[in-house]
Parts: sequence; structure tokens; C-alpha cells
Amino acid sequence: MESELKDLNSKPPNCNGNANSVCDDRPLLKPEPPASSDSIAEMEKKFAAYVRRDVYGTMGRGELPAKEKLLLGFALVTLLPIRVVLAVTILLFYYLICRVCTLFSAPTGEEEQEDYAHMSGLRRTVIVSCGRALSRVMLFIFGFYWIPESNSASQEDRSQPEELGRPSVIISNHVSYLDILYHMSSSFPSFVAKRSVAKLPLIGLISKCLGCVYVQRESKSSDFKGVSAVVTDRIQEAHQNESAPLMMLFPEGTTTNGEFLLPFKTGGFLAKAPVLPVILRYHYQRFSPAWDSISGVRHVIFLLCQFVNYMEVIRVPVYHPSQQEMNDPKLYANNVRRLMATEGNLILSDIGLAEKRIYHAALNGNNSMPSVLHQKDE
Repeated sequence: MESELKDLNSKPPNCNGNANSVCDDRPLLKPEPPASSDSIAEMEKKFAAYVRRDVYGTMGRGELPAKEKLLLGFALVTLLPIRVVLAVTILLFYYLICRVCTLFSAPTGEEEQEDYAHMSGLRRTVIVSCGRALSRVMLFIFGFYWIPESNSASQEDRSQPEELGRPSVIISNHVSYLDILYHMSSSFPSFVAKRSVAKLPLIGLISKCLGCVYVQRESKSSDFKGVSAVVTDRIQEAHQNESAPLMMLFPEGTTTNGEFLLPFKTGGFLAKAPVLPVILRYHYQRFSPAWDSISGVRHVIFLLCQFVNYMEVIRVPVYHPSQQEMNDPKLYANNVRRLMATEGNLILSDIGLAEKRIYHAALNGNNSMPSVLHQKDE
């Protein structure tokens, strides 16, 4: 898990290595003078996993055809406000449910990792059932009116021995923040989240009801071992206890445009327990729901202005590790990754979060990027 959480706790490489240089901590997607077309073309070849290929273009700032402008303008004054009001209403409603169900109940775990996911009885049933239903309603509001789910081609070829136990962690490719809503509607698992999420209004209590494992990304001191132990314990607990919440991990460590599968971190495989691979595919004609090289606010606005959004789910059979894979988490992770790529028709890529930061900075016109690219090539 330590290797997975290093990406979560690391900062973008925003210094040139010069002792006299000044670090730039501005957001990666803050508007800057655009890079040249040649530079962007070079980036798109090198970092294809993060390139937007929809009508809205790179960073969602492409020149739109007249028809698209009309549709977008109409949706901005009609569809967008309706969906925002409905989404906020659903969020408030579920927050009230969580608040009522956790009254007079103390969270389990230490202060930095407290949660309500280990409650039992009627209150826990209400939290989970309502959370799953309302997450699906939220997706419906966002335009995902139907979500086809299918088993992978190898479903009938792989036996599922019950004596090996149920899967204790869901492994999924990561394309958008919408992935979280789907998994909440499907299995209501626990996620890894920034520690600051626990203090957010409304969302904080919901994340504790999910049983999120919190990490301190901004901290300079290392807490990798502590979080790694928590996640591994949660996975082992879910493997041994059917009433315990499942863990949900995105081992790529960042989002892509949905066409690629990045290298897997080994954190979800250290517990040596079975995993359930799930592949999410987003189909589109106009705006891609993938959160790759576009700002969050712009992405939400365009998404809510699209009348219909499409998501497809492919479920791969539970993967039970061999003894060799148990002894080698990296081998275990690589084998699951190759299986998901085959079943989901995804392209394997060897780049990661560091390259994504470089690509974003290049799109923003950061003049230091050519030298960083040269270093990466070496």
C-alpha cells in the first residue's frame, strides 16, 4: 500500500531542481498562455492516455460548431439549473438520513480514521440501502438514465470456489469522479480519500458513513505505514467477515480518458485476498465524461448540460490469487491489470501521475516543461 499512497501524498514536480528557483504551487489547470500547436501535438503522442478527443477539445476549450453552441446555450438556462437543484436536494436529503442514523452513536476507529461503517442493525441497513438508491438517482439526474452491466467474456470459464472466500476489495479503472457514484450505487464500499474530506460540510459525514480511509496528501511527514496498515486490515476484515464493508481502490492512482489502463500500484494486493475487478467505460458523441485534462468546474457544467450520458459496466469474475501471486504483490497486480485490459478492450500504458502533471503544465504554457520532458526521456 505504501507504493500506492506515495502518489496520494506527493506534490507535483513544480521546481526545476535549481536552488534559486521558486516553486509554483498554482493549480495545474489555472489558465496560462497556451502552448504551441507543435508542443501540444507532441504531448498528445507522448501522453495519449490523458488526451480529450471529444467535440469540446483539449481542456474543454476547443472551438465549438454552431449547433453545439446552441445546444449548450439552451442547456445552460434550462437543464443545468434543474439538475443542480435536484442534485443538491438529494445530497441534503441523504445527509439528513446519515445524521439521524448516527445520532447518539460514537464513530469507531481512531480520531484520524473514525467511521460509521461498522455500525450494525437497522441504522446501518438504512444508511447503505438509501445510499445505494440515492446514488443511482443522482446518476439518473446527471443523465445516466440506464447503465448496462455485463459479465466479461471469461465469466463462464473461471470457476468461483466458495471456500476461497468472497472478494474483499473492488479494483476498478479510474475515468471520472462519477466512478465513485456508480460504485456507491452498486456495492457502497469504502474509499481512500483526502483527510480534508472528513471535514467538508455534508460530504464529511457521508464519507464517514462509507467508512473512507483518510490520507493526508499535504503533509510533509510520512504516514504511509499507518494508512497502509489501515487499508490492509480493512481488506482482510472484509475477506473474513461478510458484514464488514468492502474496500474500493483505483490502483492507477489517477484518471485517464477511459481508453487506457495505467500501471497498478500494489496497495490493494498486499492483503493476499481475492479481488473483484470492475471495468467502467463511458461512451459519448459530444462531451466525454472522462476527467482527464479539463478543470473540475468546466467538466461539471458541460456534463450537466449534456442531455444523455452513457456508462457501461463490465464485471470480471472474482480473481483468486495463486500462491506465487500472494508472495509477489507486484505480479498479482500486473496479472489483474492485464486481465482487465483484455476484458475491457483497454490499451496498456506505462505512464502515470507524474506524466499527467507534465502534460497539464504543458497545456497551461509552463515554459519549464520542455526541460522536464527531456529529463523524462533520459
